[in-house]
Amino acid sequence: MPLVTSQRERLVQKMFDRIAGQYDFLNRVISFNLDTFWRRRAIKALGIKETDRFVLDLGTGTGGIALTGAREMGSRGKVIGLDISLEMLRLAQEKRRKLPYGDKAAFILGSALRPPFGSETFDGIITAFVLRNITDLNLFFLEAYGLLRPGGRLASLEMFPPTSGPFSFLYSFYFYRLVPWIGACLAGDRPAYQYLSDSVKRFDPPDSISVIIRKAGFAEVKTHRFLKGAVCIHVAEKPQRQ
Repeated sequence: MPLVTSQRERLVQKMFDRIAGQYDFLNRVISFNLDTFWRRRAIKALGIKETDRFVLDLGTGTGGIALTGAREMGSRGKVIGLDISLEMLRLAQEKRRKLPYGDKAAFILGSALRPPFGSETFDGIITAFVLRNITDLNLFFLEAYGLLRPGGRLASLEMFPPTSGPFSFLYSFYFYRLVPWIGACLAGDRPAYQYLSDSVKRFDPPDSISVIIRKAGFAEVKTHRFLKGAVCIHVAEKPQRQ
């Protein structure tokens, strides 16, 4: 089966291949370096344990979360990073080779909607800033549920349209008006960062994502909110067998 099967997936793949070299730098600039804080909080929310054997980072990008999580794994544990962008994965591999604990991480080219793993393989699944690029969120969370062992944990970090109020106005002006301009100036790619802004504007609210996660079978779904809900971490668990 082809790696990507829809026009939107193909466009997203090409876009991330195109901006891979500037991806980390632009993330730091656009978020005022808050993205590193949010990623660390997502890893903490996942709660990696010494006994975990495998953790999956869906949509790993340049491997930031996978490599940070690998540092928390026990001596026999490994974090697998999956992404559809080959250029992103090349950068992740370069980072991995430079780290003393890099052997606790591995990176694989593949789609989060058709993950190349057997059922009940992972103790934890984490994803960061990926949901807005997914063509079928119901399938995404169903696949994640199937990949987790009973008692396995899920942590999903994402950006959302801000709620109403003064902060919403300021955030919207910055993210919807200025971010595409910053992308054009610093990365020479306004369309990619216009897509970033538009994908947030069109995205479902956090409560709707919680509903989808529950429908997939997860229990104990909780939401940690930052910046008035403009950034959220959804945390859930696959129930133990009765």
